[in-house]
Amino acid sequence: MKTLSGKVAYLTGAARGQGRSHAIALARAGADIVATDACAQIAPNSGYPMAEPEDLAETARLVKAEGGNIHTVQVDVRDLEGQQAAVAETIAQFGRLDIVVANAGVCSWGRLWEISPEQFAESVDINLVGVWNTIKATVPAMIEAGNGGSIMTISSSAGVKAPPGCGHYAASKFGVIGLTKSLAVELGEFGIRVNTLLPYGTNTPLGNDTSMYKLFEAHPAYVYSYTPNLLKTDGLIEPEDISEAVVWLASDQSRVMTGAQIPVDKGFLAR
Repeated sequence: MKTLSGKVAYLTGAARGQGRSHAIALARAGADIVATDACAQIAPNSGYPMAEPEDLAETARLVKAEGGNIHTVQVDVRDLEGQQAAVAETIAQFGRLDIVVANAGVCSWGRLWEISPEQFAESVDINLVGVWNTIKATVPAMIEAGNGGSIMTISSSAGVKAPPGCGHYAASKFGVIGLTKSLAVELGEFGIRVNTLLPYGTNTPLGNDTSMYKLFEAHPAYVYSYTPNLLKTDGLIEPEDISEAVVWLASDQSRVMTGAQIPVDKGFLAR
């Protein structure tokens, strides 16, 4: 069903992983897509490589295969002026902006007193300041259009239940929830809904980062903080499972939902 026909969606971190999946799902539902990604090695402290320009091009190909329209922009979420320019391009090309998915994020591992200042700043600047930049760039256009809309931030189950070994990541994701809740209150009068998603481990390059195993080998007791999920499915959560929630939150089917934190976590947070 084309529940999002006539809508325009702006996504960050869309070159691969969750962002790519969300872009495809939103396009399948009828939305026009603006897909952004840094497409550069911007997080040297992470144990996995960042996306490349070829990844963003593949996202565009897959969206077009769904019959969708897409505009791609290479921009780092830490670049506020770059994101503002991308939003201006969105309005110029599509005439409106209805859906925002602030998805871009990175993760690295280490104990809080042992990581470097650069590692801490990398996580906070991309995961939290980057979300704020996305909001600052997109919200004025949505208010001016007067069409309401739906903003989604991608936090994490670690934004509610902080695990050991990535406290800097957890801090940034806790911050995303606080920012999102405040924004929901501030944008209610404009008919703009704001919600956050709380995924658990997801089958993406970030979710499959094997550098975490070195930390657990050195500190095996940390493993007990990762309690078993209620749903006994095999492996990590697939990005498409999260995209189902994204499409629902983008649509009028969730028209009374705002200020919510929605777990997509196989019951991890329920324990």
